[in-house]
Amino acid sequence: MDWQLLGLSFITVFFAEIGDKSQLAAIALGGSSQSPRAVFLGTVVALVLASFIGVLVGAGAAQILPERLLKTIAAIGFIFLALRLVWPESEGNSL
Repeated sequence: MDWQLLGLSFITVFFAEIGDKSQLAAIALGGSSQSPRAVFLGTVVALVLASFIGVLVGAGAAQILPERLLKTIAAIGFIFLALRLVWPESEGNSL
């Protein structure tokens, strides 16, 4: 097992998930539920499944497309998201 990659993946996902809407949803469900364990298990399974799907899609795309093209597509996607955050459209013209 590549422990460095495991640690990097953990740190990246951990910090990406802090304060995102899935965590806020878990807080809301946990606060209004009689069974916080069920909320915890549900959120853990959902995050694991979403991550699993992401890894499968990434591995499949890596088999078909060259690494440089995948990195370029990812970079363009992140630039697009950053621009949307910096310059949001008016409410009438949102995508």
